[in-house]
Amino acid sequence: MPKAGMPIVYSVVARGTVILADYAARQGNFASLTKKLLEKIPASNGRQTYTFESHYIHYLVLDGIVYLCISDENFSRQLAFTFLDETKNRFVSTFPKASSAIAYAYQTDFSRVMKQLMDYYSNDTNADRIKKVQTQIAEVKDVMVDNIDKVLARGERIELLVDKTTELSSSALSFQKKSVSLKRSMWWKNIKIMIVIGVLVVLLIYIIAAIACKSPIFSGCWAQPEAPVAPPVHVANPPTQPVVPPASVAAPTA
Repeated sequence: MPKAGMPIVYSVVARGTVILADYAARQGNFASLTKKLLEKIPASNGRQTYTFESHYIHYLVLDGIVYLCISDENFSRQLAFTFLDETKNRFVSTFPKASSAIAYAYQTDFSRVMKQLMDYYSNDTNADRIKKVQTQIAEVKDVMVDNIDKVLARGERIELLVDKTTELSSSALSFQKKSVSLKRSMWWKNIKIMIVIGVLVVLLIYIIAAIACKSPIFSGCWAQPEAPVAPPVHVANPPTQPVVPPASVAAPTA
C-alpha cells in the first residue's frame, strides 16, 4: 500500500497517446487528465512542467516515449525529473522494443516498478537519494531556468483558460437567462404601450363623437330628428264677380 501523503500521486509511460503503463497513488481523475494532455505534448525530445490547480505535471519525451508524473505543488521539480529519468532508464532497459506495443502492454510488469520508484522518491530521505539528486540537479536546473518563466506563464494561462472557460460558461448561461428576461420585459413593455395607445385613440374618438353629438352620452346622435312643420298658408278672398241677370228670351213671332 502506498504511504499516506505521497507527493508523487500519479505516473505514466506512454507512446504518443497510447498508455503503456501507469500507477496512481491516490484516487482522482489523473488518467483522464493525462490522456487529454498527451494529445498536446509534442513528439520531439524535451521536458516540460505545467501547473494545474494544486499540482505540477512534469514530463520528458525521449524517442517517442513520454514519461510523465503528477506531483503536489510543494514537491521539488528537480526530484520529479530525477524520478522521471530513473523511470526512463528502468523502462528502456526492461522494454527496449516498446515502439510497437499495444495499450497497457506493460501494465502488469512495470506498474510495480513505478510504484516502488514513486514510493522511494516520495518518502525515502536517505543520503543516497540526495547524492543522486545532486548529480543530476545541474542538468535539470539548466532546463528549468531556461523554461521556468515560460512554464509558469503557460501554466497560468492554462489555469486562467480553465477558469475563464468556466466563467464564460456561467456568463453564457446568465446572459441567456437575462436575454429571455429582457425579451419578456420588452414584450410586456410593447404590450403596455399598445394598450396605452389604444386607450388614447378610443378616448380621442369618444371626445370627438361627444362634441359632434353635443352630449357625453351621445343622446343628440341617437334621437330621431323631428319633421319640419309647414307654416299655414293664408288664402286671399277672391274678388266678388257681379251677378249678371239672365237675358230675357223674346217669344217667337208667328
